[in-house]
Amino acid sequence: MINRLLCLCLACFVWSLAALAQENKLIKELQNKRGDLQKQIAEQETLLKRTGKDVGSMLDGLASLNGQIEERKRYIQVINGDLERIDREQASLNRQLTRLRAELKDKKKKYEASVQYLYKNRSIEEKLMFIFSAKTLEQTYRRMRYVREYATWQRMQGEEIKRKQQELTNKQEELRRVRAAKESLMAEGEAEKKKLEEQEKQKKDIVAGLRRKQKSLQQELARKRREANQLNARIDKLIAEEIEKARKRAEEEARREAEARRKAAAANKKGDDGTSSSASGKLSKAAPMERFNMNRADRTLSGSFAENKGRLPVPITGPYLITSHYGQYSVEGLRNVKLDNKGIDLQGKPGAQARAVFNGRVAAVFKLNGLFNILVRHGAYITVYCNLSTATVKQDDEVKTGQTLGEVFSDGADGGRTILHFQLRREKGKLNPEPWLAR
Repeated sequence: MINRLLCLCLACFVWSLAALAQENKLIKELQNKRGDLQKQIAEQETLLKRTGKDVGSMLDGLASLNGQIEERKRYIQVINGDLERIDREQASLNRQLTRLRAELKDKKKKYEASVQYLYKNRSIEEKLMFIFSAKTLEQTYRRMRYVREYATWQRMQGEEIKRKQQELTNKQEELRRVRAAKESLMAEGEAEKKKLEEQEKQKKDIVAGLRRKQKSLQQELARKRREANQLNARIDKLIAEEIEKARKRAEEEARREAEARRKAAAANKKGDDGTSSSASGKLSKAAPMERFNMNRADRTLSGSFAENKGRLPVPITGPYLITSHYGQYSVEGLRNVKLDNKGIDLQGKPGAQARAVFNGRVAAVFKLNGLFNILVRHGAYITVYCNLSTATVKQDDEVKTGQTLGEVFSDGADGGRTILHFQLRREKGKLNPEPWLAR
């Protein structure tokens, strides 16, 4: 019985240490995650450049600032979520402390009672009288064992009180660290909110400046639309050609497979009755050939690409900001200013490289307005990388996930602003790339 009690106490102690380690792990995990986000925010701040006075520079500056504001808001949300987790952890620690204090109090009370009992029966004579006053030999043995086990139990109670006291001390220290982490996080959250307020004010100033240049603004937007339409028309044409090539490859594969089946059936028929296979051939010709948009290899690659939704790497190396999102949207604070993006725009540092988001084959490399644009096919999916100053791949090259495709153009006339335009298509259909990327 004593051995079982000892094992139970030891198990409880080990469990409490494991719980303490887990709690430490939670705080460390939150700190590491925020550390990565802090580093990312700091790197993104280096992408914000002084905004010039011309409309084009002001628009680009506004886009970069909007991207930074979105990232800072996202970081503040993370901080708030971490605070909620810490609050729950703090409440759990308080409940555990209450339980530990009650258990320690109960054990001290029992130990005190046992000490008082031993004090009253402390002499050797009293113990011997208790043992030898037994009426039978069996009762004598039981009383001897009782005296011995009671002394062992009392010693274990003392040791358990020490362990409980240490566990209580550890839990109090853990609670202190959690409270300190919460206070530090709250201060960090307030600092981020102040930075956000400053950036919101800066944004209002830029918007006010653009309002005063409404005519020039509309002209600049019209120019950007013409360039975007020209680029998208070229992309659409190349994608249509690529789809047609894929269809022909699929039909050729289907034709070969049908021919192989026909020959196999004819051979089996001839082996059965020794007759000609002309009837079988006519039957095969009469059967409609299944049409495919993709061959087997393309279908396999499409499935793999789709399974990795939300896990694809960001298509630009180094720190980045998403400065323009997918779809049609209005610019906050500006009237009659609507943007229509067929993909997303990512701003990086000068020297940033475009990189393939998944295994595939280069479908096309073309130049427009002096810059390279690359299409990579992943089965039914096609990714498009635009605004490159160099291209390190050529048509029909096989590429791997993360492989660099070329350097993103840095505009020296605009402070080295480096923008990668990225699109995602499923055949001719346009998709929002953001949900597909790991961020």
